[in-house]
Amino acid sequence: MYKPTFKRADVRITHQETVYHGFYQVQKLNLQHRLFNGGWSKELHRELVVRLPAVAVLMYDANTDEVALIEQFRVGAMAHKDGPWQLEMVAGMIDTQETSEQVAVRECKEESGAIINPRELEVVCKYLVTPGGSNESLDIYCAPVDVSQLGGVHGLPTEGEDIRVQIMKRQIIWQMLEQGRLTNAATIIAIQWLQLHYPRLQSQWGS
Repeated sequence: MYKPTFKRADVRITHQETVYHGFYQVQKLNLQHRLFNGGWSKELHRELVVRLPAVAVLMYDANTDEVALIEQFRVGAMAHKDGPWQLEMVAGMIDTQETSEQVAVRECKEESGAIINPRELEVVCKYLVTPGGSNESLDIYCAPVDVSQLGGVHGLPTEGEDIRVQIMKRQIIWQMLEQGRLTNAATIIAIQWLQLHYPRLQSQWGS
């Protein structure tokens, strides 16, 4: 069983300041960390993008073997050859005192109209998104839905959201993944997980 060699106490921060505070926050750090062969590293200068933790939900209809994803504009994808509208999961940041499960339920309602039972949420994984330069973490869940009740355009106008629900057969979205047509990392992870677990979910959630 793997155990990390070092912990947070094995890092010395000699200087820390916030150099930008907008939609995201950027901190400038000077630090040293312990080395595998002993001693300490030279002083390193790093920029850290500080983000709130986030939650994403893969909505799956075990009776029809379909997934409910969403399509929306993403500024970071503007240079992508297929354009900046991404096919992805419902997601949102934990910016209140809510639990990740409560945020999952709220975001499903706001972004797709789906009513989710928090007791039926199943953990897919929890991971650091880009630890080389950001502290962002993401909790991914899978939730049972009835896709016949979903569709249309959703989102909060106050947050500039314009979100369309897309219902797709699991096998179709799996083919898109294999063809390299999914570009959202969290969605790729969740669809890979679903491909491993859908027989159990159909037995567990199907009618």
